[in-house]
Amino acid sequence: MAKELTFGYSACPNDTYMFNAIAHGAVGVDGYRLQPALHDIETLNGMAMDAVLDVTKLSFYAWLKVKDRYQLLDSGAAMGFGCGPVLIARKQLTQAEIHRCRVVLPGRWTTAHLLLRLWAPDADQRFFAPYDRIFDALTSGQADCGVIIHESRFTFEDAGFTLVVDLGAWWEEMTGLPIPLGGIAARRSLGKALIRQIDAAVNTSIRQAMADPDETLPYIRQHAQEMEDAVLQAHVRTFVNDFSLAQTDLGRRAIEKLESMARDAGAI
Repeated sequence: MAKELTFGYSACPNDTYMFNAIAHGAVGVDGYRLQPALHDIETLNGMAMDAVLDVTKLSFYAWLKVKDRYQLLDSGAAMGFGCGPVLIARKQLTQAEIHRCRVVLPGRWTTAHLLLRLWAPDADQRFFAPYDRIFDALTSGQADCGVIIHESRFTFEDAGFTLVVDLGAWWEEMTGLPIPLGGIAARRSLGKALIRQIDAAVNTSIRQAMADPDETLPYIRQHAQEMEDAVLQAHVRTFVNDFSLAQTDLGRRAIEKLESMARDAGAI
């Protein structure tokens, strides 16, 4: 009887695209069954804090808090250029005004929250809502501005909102590095040999998706039924790239930079 390894990731198109082969048993680890557990990213971050899952997607901000228990895999990262979270509002705001604003964010341990803290350290009227409720919080007047992630970054203008700052572009201009959003990590207690096998399975699953993207569409649409095809495709193109296959030295430098800046800001 194969042992079960729980594998947490989000229902967002980039994850369901990358892990379609794993979800359907086409790729696995000898002697183990990878059992998907789909949750929103902040739920996964919270589960990582409690070490609930064997393998999990999590924000890099969250990983900085749990890296003593979870080893980051080389494959599966959401990282790159032109893919960062953005701060939006119903009207144009300046950076100097943000400290007076109520800012809604998609989770305490999201990298989006960390970037906002780095860009506007005096913005202390922060609160959190599920990422798909950010628009509602802005429309209702509950928040003055909000940081959006995932597919919302492709649709906020059509929804009537204004860009305040692209936090990913700000990061890139300041550091010259890709923005590290999230990654896949495995419990260190699984042991190095098994973690290498899990990493290889993740990498193979991504490569299969890249080789035959049409094969992934039913699984993606199962979890993104309301998303237009154009937005879905843009989402996958933005968040799945060469850094998803391997971090590279550039990617590791980006993670190290994020950690050093978080420590300097007192965020970890």
